[in-house]
Amino acid sequence: MTRARRARRARAAAATALLLLLGACAAAPAGHTPAAPPAAPSPAAPPEPAPAAPPPPTRTAGAAPEPAAATPTPAPAPTARPRPAGLDIPSIGVEDLRVVPYEGRTDDPAGTRIQDRGVAASPYGRHGGVGPGDVGNYQVTAHRLSAGGPLRDLPDVGVGDEVRVTAGGTTYTYRIVETRTTSFRSERSLAEQRAAVPGEPGRQPTRAMITLSTCATPEDDAAGNFWRDAQGNPEHRIDKIGVLTATRTPSPHPG
Repeated sequence: MTRARRARRARAAAATALLLLLGACAAAPAGHTPAAPPAAPSPAAPPEPAPAAPPPPTRTAGAAPEPAAATPTPAPAPTARPRPAGLDIPSIGVEDLRVVPYEGRTDDPAGTRIQDRGVAASPYGRHGGVGPGDVGNYQVTAHRLSAGGPLRDLPDVGVGDEVRVTAGGTTYTYRIVETRTTSFRSERSLAEQRAAVPGEPGRQPTRAMITLSTCATPEDDAAGNFWRDAQGNPEHRIDKIGVLTATRTPSPHPG
């Protein structure tokens, strides 16, 4: 093909393309802008989650659970003052010996002053015993030589002898089961005498008992033991231990 012919064809193709372009522009309305393709719909936002419940408390393995709040322990009720009583020991002729209760312990100054009046003394309260017929140790002390010596013959009371205590119209009968000796120079010996169960400090009592006590002055003096405490008591005391066997209350409707 000659160069001239090729030039004519190129000019013809350019003219054809120009005509096609002009035709397309004429077909479109004036001011028309092709619409943008629709946007894809946005996905819906997920609902907000509900607030999570608080996790249970963790506990270290082997750790003890926290204790509950302690309930206050009520204060113990004050000890009621026992009634005065009358003491009978038929085997040695003691009849209606007055027994005066006082708050204290055996043969302390207050108890000794009571005994100096010629009657028996019975300590009660925190450091003493209980009342007649009560569970525990009903302690009764009286002089053997001075102030009329109301318990001068107490060493002669034997196992099986009866002791009667009358208080508030009720009579409590005890039976003697043992004789003990207490040393005022031994804290252990005094604790045994004053224990709720005679001879067994710390043991919980389950029955009513009695301790009748008087000085062992003749026996100590005979042995050359002239020791005395601040109240003039010798070192040793003779104790008779009994257990409650009967309680008798008068009928409210005699006859």
